Amino acid sequence: VKLVESGGGLVQAGGSLRLSCAASGIFFGINNMGWYRQAPGKQRELVARITRGGSPNYGDSVKGRFTLSRDYVRNTVSLQMNELKPEDTAVYYCNAVQNVNSYWGQGTQVTVSS
Repeated sequence: VKLVESGGGLVQAGGSLRLSCAASGIFFGINNMGWYRQAPGKQRELVARITRGGSPNYGDSVKGRFTLSRDYVRNTVSLQMNELKPEDTAVYYCNAVQNVNSYWGQGTQVTVSS
């Protein structure tokens, strides 16, 4: 089981980035997929996640700015991040839950300059 993330980088405040995550080695039964983030000195927090057949749930700080989408055929999940703020700076981690198993990607850095 492997989650491969892409799309992080450096952007100015107000800009946009798109993160993508592809799951391999999982052929069925992924329930939740989504993104979490962790800033230095802070706990990992939910950014957005989506259950199979459901609507995305967003963390309060990103509502209205970020959009999560999921491709059930390709086992991918993407996060469109608009109106980025310096406080969005963090390592972003892809997460997939299959039954009782939770899998994490290696993380991708997002840095927003003011």
